Amino acid sequence: MKVGLGLYRHMLTEDNLRFAKQAGATHVVAHLVDYFSGGPRIPESTGRASGWGPTHRVGEPWTIDEIAGIQRKVTDAGLELHAIENFDPGHWYDVLLAGPRRDEQIAQLQDYLRILGELGIGRMGYNFSLAGVWGHRQGPFARGGAESIGFDAASLGRQPEIPCGQVWNMDYDEGAVGDPDGPTVGQVTADELWARIEYFLAAMLPVAEEVDVRLCAHPDDPPLPVLRNTARVLTSEAGLDRFVGLADSRHHAFDFCQGTVSEIPDIDIYELIARYAKADRIGYVHFRNVIGRVPDYHETFLDEGYVDMFRALRTYRDNGFDGMLMPDHTPQMTCAAPWHAGMAYALGWMNAAVRAVEEE
Repeated sequence: MKVGLGLYRHMLTEDNLRFAKQAGATHVVAHLVDYFSGGPRIPESTGRASGWGPTHRVGEPWTIDEIAGIQRKVTDAGLELHAIENFDPGHWYDVLLAGPRRDEQIAQLQDYLRILGELGIGRMGYNFSLAGVWGHRQGPFARGGAESIGFDAASLGRQPEIPCGQVWNMDYDEGAVGDPDGPTVGQVTADELWARIEYFLAAMLPVAEEVDVRLCAHPDDPPLPVLRNTARVLTSEAGLDRFVGLADSRHHAFDFCQGTVSEIPDIDIYELIARYAKADRIGYVHFRNVIGRVPDYHETFLDEGYVDMFRALRTYRDNGFDGMLMPDHTPQMTCAAPWHAGMAYALGWMNAAVRAVEEE
Protein backbone atom coordinates (compact mmCIF):
# COMPACT_ATOMS: atom_id res chain seq x y z
CA MET A 1 0.00 0.00 0.00
CA LYS A 2 1.09 3.55 -0.73
CA VAL A 3 0.58 6.84 1.11
CA GLY A 4 -0.45 9.99 -0.74
CA LEU A 5 -1.66 13.54 -0.16
CA GLY A 6 -4.57 15.44 -1.68
CA LEU A 7 -4.05 19.07 -2.70
CA TYR A 8 -6.57 21.66 -3.84
CA ARG A 9 -5.79 23.74 -6.93
CA HIS A 10 -4.36 26.73 -5.05
CA MET A 11 -2.23 24.35 -2.95
CA LEU A 12 -0.47 22.71 -5.90
CA THR A 13 2.70 24.71 -5.27
CA GLU A 14 6.34 23.66 -5.32
CA ASP A 15 6.55 24.24 -1.56
CA ASN A 16 3.56 22.03 -0.79
CA LEU A 17 4.80 19.31 -3.12
CA ARG A 18 8.19 19.39 -1.40
CA PHE A 19 6.35 19.20 1.93
CA ALA A 20 4.45 16.12 0.72
CA LYS A 21 7.69 14.43 -0.31
CA GLN A 22 9.43 15.36 2.94
CA ALA A 23 6.50 14.04 5.01
CA GLY A 24 6.68 10.65 3.31
CA ALA A 25 4.00 10.82 0.63
CA THR A 26 4.74 9.14 -2.68
CA HIS A 27 1.55 10.07 -4.55
CA VAL A 28 -0.67 13.12 -5.03
CA VAL A 29 -4.38 13.47 -5.70
CA ALA A 30 -5.06 16.82 -7.36
CA HIS A 31 -8.27 18.84 -7.22
CA LEU A 32 -8.53 21.05 -10.29
CA VAL A 33 -11.48 22.87 -8.71
CA ASP A 34 -10.68 25.57 -6.17
CA TYR A 35 -13.58 25.27 -3.77
CA PHE A 36 -12.39 27.67 -1.10
CA SER A 37 -9.34 29.55 -2.27
CA GLY A 38 -9.35 32.58 -0.03
CA GLY A 39 -12.80 31.69 1.32
CA PRO A 40 -14.30 29.58 4.11
CA ARG A 41 -13.03 26.04 4.57
CA ILE A 42 -16.59 24.73 4.73
CA PRO A 43 -19.68 26.34 3.16
CA GLU A 44 -22.08 28.04 5.55
CA SER A 45 -25.33 26.20 6.21
CA THR A 46 -27.42 29.36 6.26
CA GLY A 47 -28.88 31.39 3.46
CA ARG A 48 -30.14 30.62 -0.01
CA ALA A 49 -26.83 31.25 -1.79
CA SER A 50 -24.46 29.81 0.82
CA GLY A 51 -21.50 28.12 -0.82
CA TRP A 52 -17.99 28.59 -2.16
CA GLY A 53 -18.87 31.12 -4.83
CA PRO A 54 -18.48 30.97 -8.62
CA THR A 55 -16.71 28.16 -10.44
CA HIS A 56 -15.08 30.50 -13.04
CA ARG A 57 -14.78 27.57 -15.48
CA VAL A 58 -18.15 27.54 -17.27
CA GLY A 59 -17.33 27.26 -20.97
CA GLU A 60 -13.64 26.79 -20.20
CA PRO A 61 -12.81 23.07 -20.23
CA TRP A 62 -9.70 21.48 -18.82
CA THR A 63 -7.04 20.84 -21.45
CA ILE A 64 -4.35 18.22 -21.84
CA ASP A 65 -1.69 20.93 -21.54
CA GLU A 66 -3.18 22.13 -18.25
CA ILE A 67 -3.29 18.67 -16.69
CA ALA A 68 0.09 17.68 -18.14
CA GLY A 69 1.61 20.80 -16.59
CA ILE A 70 0.31 19.82 -13.16
CA GLN A 71 1.54 16.27 -13.66
CA ARG A 72 4.97 17.56 -14.63
CA LYS A 73 5.16 19.73 -11.51
CA VAL A 74 4.21 16.73 -9.34
CA THR A 75 6.73 14.48 -11.08
CA ASP A 76 9.49 17.08 -10.73
CA ALA A 77 8.93 16.93 -6.96
CA GLY A 78 9.60 13.19 -7.00
CA LEU A 79 5.92 12.24 -6.65
CA GLU A 80 3.32 10.51 -8.82
CA LEU A 81 -0.01 12.08 -9.82
CA HIS A 82 -2.35 9.28 -8.81
CA ALA A 83 -5.78 10.78 -9.50
CA ILE A 84 -7.77 13.86 -10.36
CA GLU A 85 -10.58 14.37 -7.86
CA ASN A 86 -13.96 15.89 -8.72
CA PHE A 87 -15.28 17.39 -11.91
CA ASP A 88 -15.75 21.15 -11.97
CA PRO A 89 -19.43 21.96 -11.25
CA GLY A 90 -19.31 24.32 -14.23
CA HIS A 91 -18.50 21.37 -16.49
CA TRP A 92 -21.26 18.95 -15.48
CA TYR A 93 -24.13 20.78 -13.78
CA ASP A 94 -26.62 19.50 -16.36
CA VAL A 95 -25.35 15.94 -15.85
CA LEU A 96 -26.30 16.28 -12.18
CA LEU A 97 -29.56 18.09 -12.98
CA ALA A 98 -30.58 16.09 -16.08
CA GLY A 99 -30.65 19.40 -17.92
CA PRO A 100 -30.65 20.25 -21.64
CA ARG A 101 -26.84 20.27 -21.98
CA ARG A 102 -26.36 16.86 -20.35
CA ASP A 103 -25.15 14.98 -23.43
CA GLU A 104 -22.85 17.84 -24.46
CA GLN A 105 -21.32 17.93 -20.98
CA ILE A 106 -20.96 14.14 -20.82
CA ALA A 107 -19.01 14.28 -24.09
CA GLN A 108 -16.66 16.77 -22.42
CA LEU A 109 -16.25 14.50 -19.39
CA GLN A 110 -15.45 11.62 -21.73
CA ASP A 111 -12.71 13.76 -23.23
CA TYR A 112 -11.27 14.27 -19.74
CA LEU A 113 -11.03 10.50 -19.32
CA ARG A 114 -9.20 10.27 -22.65
CA ILE A 115 -6.76 12.96 -21.49
CA LEU A 116 -6.08 11.11 -18.24
CA GLY A 117 -5.62 7.87 -20.14
CA GLU A 118 -3.12 9.49 -22.49
CA LEU A 119 -1.17 10.89 -19.53
CA GLY A 120 -1.25 7.63 -17.59
CA ILE A 121 -3.32 9.03 -14.71
CA GLY A 122 -5.42 6.03 -13.80
CA ARG A 123 -8.23 7.41 -11.62
CA MET A 124 -10.92 10.08 -11.80
CA GLY A 125 -12.73 10.77 -8.53
CA TYR A 126 -16.23 12.24 -8.51
CA ASN A 127 -19.19 12.89 -6.22
CA PHE A 128 -22.64 12.51 -7.80
CA SER A 129 -24.52 14.88 -5.53
CA LEU A 130 -26.37 18.16 -5.91
CA ALA A 131 -25.99 19.51 -2.38
CA GLY A 132 -22.41 18.31 -2.02
CA VAL A 133 -20.53 18.77 1.25
CA TRP A 134 -22.89 20.99 3.23
CA GLY A 135 -24.00 21.61 6.80
CA HIS A 136 -20.75 20.94 8.64
CA ARG A 137 -19.26 23.15 11.31
CA GLN A 138 -15.71 23.80 12.38
CA GLY A 139 -14.49 23.93 15.96
CA PRO A 140 -12.07 22.59 18.60
CA PHE A 141 -13.50 19.07 18.36
CA ALA A 142 -10.31 16.98 18.21
CA ARG A 143 -7.80 16.05 20.90
CA GLY A 144 -6.35 19.00 22.79
CA GLY A 145 -8.79 21.40 21.18
CA ALA A 146 -7.40 20.94 17.66
CA GLU A 147 -9.60 22.54 14.99
CA SER A 148 -11.65 19.89 13.25
CA ILE A 149 -14.87 19.41 11.29
CA GLY A 150 -18.10 18.24 12.87
CA PHE A 151 -21.72 17.67 11.99
CA ASP A 152 -24.83 17.97 14.13
CA ALA A 153 -28.10 17.52 12.26
CA ALA A 154 -30.04 19.09 15.13
CA SER A 155 -28.21 22.39 14.61
CA LEU A 156 -29.04 22.71 10.92
CA GLY A 157 -32.47 24.24 11.32
CA ARG A 158 -34.31 25.02 8.11
CA GLN A 159 -32.36 23.90 5.06
CA PRO A 160 -32.68 26.34 2.14
CA GLU A 161 -33.35 24.70 -1.20
CA ILE A 162 -30.54 24.86 -3.74
CA PRO A 163 -30.97 27.93 -5.97
CA CYS A 164 -31.04 27.46 -9.71
CA GLY A 165 -27.57 28.25 -11.01
CA GLN A 166 -25.80 26.31 -8.23
CA VAL A 167 -24.70 22.70 -7.72
CA TRP A 168 -22.20 21.27 -5.26
CA ASN A 169 -22.05 24.63 -3.43
CA MET A 170 -20.62 26.42 -6.46
CA ASP A 171 -22.35 28.90 -8.76
CA TYR A 172 -22.33 28.29 -12.49
CA ASP A 173 -24.88 31.12 -13.02
CA GLU A 174 -24.20 33.90 -10.51
CA GLY A 175 -27.13 35.99 -11.73
CA ALA A 176 -29.64 33.27 -10.96
CA VAL A 177 -28.12 32.46 -7.58
CA GLY A 178 -27.99 36.11 -6.56
CA ASP A 179 -31.72 36.71 -7.11
CA PRO A 180 -33.33 36.29 -3.66
CA ASP A 181 -36.68 35.56 -5.29
CA GLY A 182 -35.30 33.30 -8.00
CA PRO A 183 -36.32 29.68 -8.56
CA THR A 184 -34.73 26.71 -6.84
CA VAL A 185 -33.75 23.23 -7.96
CA GLY A 186 -36.64 21.96 -5.85
CA GLN A 187 -37.09 18.37 -4.80
CA VAL A 188 -34.99 15.61 -6.35
CA THR A 189 -36.06 12.10 -5.37
CA ALA A 190 -33.85 9.06 -4.91
CA ASP A 191 -35.39 7.42 -7.99
CA GLU A 192 -34.56 10.49 -10.07
CA LEU A 193 -30.99 10.56 -8.82
CA TRP A 194 -30.46 6.85 -9.47
CA ALA A 195 -31.69 7.34 -13.03
CA ARG A 196 -29.21 10.19 -13.54
CA ILE A 197 -26.35 8.10 -12.15
CA GLU A 198 -27.22 5.20 -14.45
CA TYR A 199 -27.37 7.53 -17.47
CA PHE A 200 -23.96 8.95 -16.56
CA LEU A 201 -22.34 5.54 -16.08
CA ALA A 202 -23.82 4.11 -19.28
CA ALA A 203 -22.03 6.85 -21.22
CA MET A 204 -18.83 7.08 -19.19
CA LEU A 205 -17.87 3.50 -18.33
CA PRO A 206 -17.21 2.31 -21.91
CA VAL A 207 -14.73 5.17 -22.33
CA ALA A 208 -13.20 4.54 -18.90
CA GLU A 209 -12.61 0.90 -19.81
CA GLU A 210 -11.23 1.81 -23.24
CA VAL A 211 -8.62 4.22 -21.82
CA ASP A 212 -8.08 2.31 -18.53
CA VAL A 213 -9.11 5.09 -16.16
CA ARG A 214 -11.12 4.06 -13.10
CA LEU A 215 -14.17 6.15 -12.20
CA CYS A 216 -14.08 6.45 -8.40
CA ALA A 217 -17.22 7.67 -6.64
CA HIS A 218 -17.03 9.33 -3.23
CA PRO A 219 -19.85 8.45 -0.80
CA ASP A 220 -22.10 11.34 0.20
CA ASP A 221 -20.65 13.54 2.94
CA PRO A 222 -22.51 14.05 5.23
CA PRO A 223 -24.20 10.67 4.72
CA LEU A 224 -27.79 11.89 5.04
CA PRO A 225 -30.42 10.48 2.65
CA VAL A 226 -31.80 13.97 1.92
CA LEU A 227 -30.10 17.36 2.11
CA ARG A 228 -31.59 20.66 0.94
CA ASN A 229 -34.57 18.69 -0.43
CA THR A 230 -32.36 16.62 -2.75
CA ALA A 231 -31.76 12.90 -2.39
CA ARG A 232 -28.36 11.41 -1.65
CA VAL A 233 -28.05 7.72 -2.42
CA LEU A 234 -24.52 6.74 -1.33
CA THR A 235 -25.46 7.10 2.33
CA SER A 236 -26.16 3.52 3.45
CA GLU A 237 -24.86 -0.01 3.04
CA ALA A 238 -27.80 -0.78 0.74
CA GLY A 239 -27.04 2.28 -1.38
CA LEU A 240 -23.34 1.47 -1.68
CA ASP A 241 -24.15 -2.13 -2.64
CA ARG A 242 -26.72 -1.01 -5.21
CA PHE A 243 -24.20 1.38 -6.70
CA VAL A 244 -21.57 -1.36 -7.08
CA GLY A 245 -24.18 -3.57 -8.71
CA LEU A 246 -24.86 -1.07 -11.50
CA ALA A 247 -21.89 -2.37 -13.52
CA ASP A 248 -19.65 -5.42 -13.41
CA SER A 249 -16.41 -3.56 -13.99
CA ARG A 250 -13.34 -2.71 -11.89
CA HIS A 251 -13.43 0.68 -13.62
CA HIS A 252 -16.66 1.32 -11.68
CA ALA A 253 -15.18 1.85 -8.24
CA PHE A 254 -15.13 3.96 -5.10
CA ASP A 255 -13.02 6.80 -3.92
CA PHE A 256 -13.54 4.99 -0.64
CA CYS A 257 -13.81 7.68 2.02
CA GLN A 258 -13.41 5.55 5.09
CA GLY A 259 -14.27 8.52 7.30
CA THR A 260 -17.58 9.20 5.55
CA VAL A 261 -18.56 5.52 5.52
CA SER A 262 -17.68 5.30 9.22
CA GLU A 263 -20.23 8.06 9.87
CA ILE A 264 -23.10 5.94 8.49
CA PRO A 265 -25.30 4.47 11.25
CA ASP A 266 -25.42 0.71 11.77
CA ILE A 267 -22.60 -0.34 9.45
CA ASP A 268 -19.56 -2.50 10.10
CA ILE A 269 -16.72 -0.53 8.53
CA TYR A 270 -14.33 -3.51 8.52
CA GLU A 271 -16.87 -5.72 6.73
CA LEU A 272 -17.44 -3.09 4.04
CA ILE A 273 -13.71 -2.58 3.54
CA ALA A 274 -13.31 -6.34 3.09
CA ARG A 275 -16.27 -6.61 0.71
CA TYR A 276 -15.25 -3.83 -1.65
CA ALA A 277 -11.51 -4.50 -1.50
CA LYS A 278 -12.03 -8.18 -2.30
CA ALA A 279 -14.25 -7.21 -5.24
CA ASP A 280 -11.57 -4.76 -6.48
CA ARG A 281 -13.96 -1.82 -6.22
CA ILE A 282 -11.72 0.53 -4.25
CA GLY A 283 -9.80 2.89 -6.50
CA TYR A 284 -8.14 4.74 -3.63
CA VAL A 285 -8.87 5.51 0.02
CA HIS A 286 -9.54 8.61 2.10
CA PHE A 287 -8.08 7.35 5.37
CA ARG A 288 -9.79 9.28 8.16
CA ASN A 289 -11.20 8.60 11.63
CA VAL A 290 -14.26 9.93 13.45
CA ILE A 291 -16.09 9.92 16.75
CA GLY A 292 -19.84 9.42 16.47
CA ARG A 293 -22.09 8.79 13.51
CA VAL A 294 -24.99 10.53 11.82
CA PRO A 295 -26.72 12.57 13.14
CA ASP A 296 -23.85 13.81 15.35
CA TYR A 297 -20.15 13.20 14.70
CA HIS A 298 -16.81 14.93 14.43
CA GLU A 299 -13.51 14.20 12.73
CA THR A 300 -10.48 13.22 14.80
CA PHE A 301 -6.81 12.43 14.62
CA LEU A 302 -6.17 9.00 13.13
CA ASP A 303 -5.44 7.40 16.50
CA GLU A 304 -8.32 9.09 18.32
CA GLY A 305 -11.57 7.94 16.68
CA TYR A 306 -13.74 4.87 17.14
CA VAL A 307 -12.28 2.95 14.17
CA ASP A 308 -9.25 0.73 14.86
CA MET A 309 -7.08 2.01 12.02
CA PHE A 310 -4.59 -0.85 12.32
CA ARG A 311 -7.44 -3.32 11.93
CA ALA A 312 -8.66 -1.32 8.93
CA LEU A 313 -5.20 -1.49 7.30
CA ARG A 314 -5.00 -5.22 7.90
CA THR A 315 -8.44 -5.62 6.32
CA TYR A 316 -7.36 -3.74 3.19
CA ARG A 317 -4.19 -5.85 3.03
CA ASP A 318 -5.89 -9.18 3.62
CA ASN A 319 -8.43 -8.55 0.85
CA GLY A 320 -5.98 -7.63 -1.88
CA PHE A 321 -5.93 -3.83 -1.79
CA ASP A 322 -2.45 -2.51 -2.55
CA GLY A 323 -3.39 0.97 -3.73
CA MET A 324 -3.04 4.46 -2.28
CA LEU A 325 -4.37 5.83 0.98
CA MET A 326 -4.44 9.56 1.73
CA PRO A 327 -5.37 11.44 4.91
CA ASP A 328 -8.17 13.38 3.16
CA HIS A 329 -8.37 16.12 5.79
CA THR A 330 -7.15 16.07 9.37
CA PRO A 331 -7.42 18.24 12.49
CA GLN A 332 -5.37 21.41 12.33
CA MET A 333 -2.77 21.77 15.07
CA THR A 334 -2.02 24.84 17.18
CA CYS A 335 1.10 26.37 15.66
CA ALA A 336 2.18 28.78 12.94
CA ALA A 337 1.31 26.24 10.21
CA PRO A 338 -1.83 24.40 11.40
CA TRP A 339 -2.60 22.53 8.15
CA HIS A 340 1.00 21.46 7.56
CA ALA A 341 1.42 20.25 11.14
CA GLY A 342 -1.80 18.24 11.01
CA MET A 343 -0.91 16.66 7.69
CA ALA A 344 2.67 15.91 8.77
CA TYR A 345 1.29 14.10 11.81
CA ALA A 346 -1.18 12.13 9.67
CA LEU A 347 1.35 11.19 6.99
CA GLY A 348 3.94 10.12 9.54
CA TRP A 349 1.37 8.03 11.41
CA MET A 350 0.14 6.41 8.19
CA ASN A 351 3.61 5.59 6.89
CA ALA A 352 4.58 3.95 10.16
CA ALA A 353 1.31 2.04 10.39
CA VAL A 354 1.41 0.82 6.78
CA ARG A 355 5.00 -0.33 7.17
CA ALA A 356 4.18 -2.15 10.42
CA VAL A 357 1.16 -3.91 8.90
CA GLU A 358 2.98 -4.92 5.71
CA GLU A 359 5.91 -6.33 7.68
CA GLU A 360 3.72 -8.56 9.85
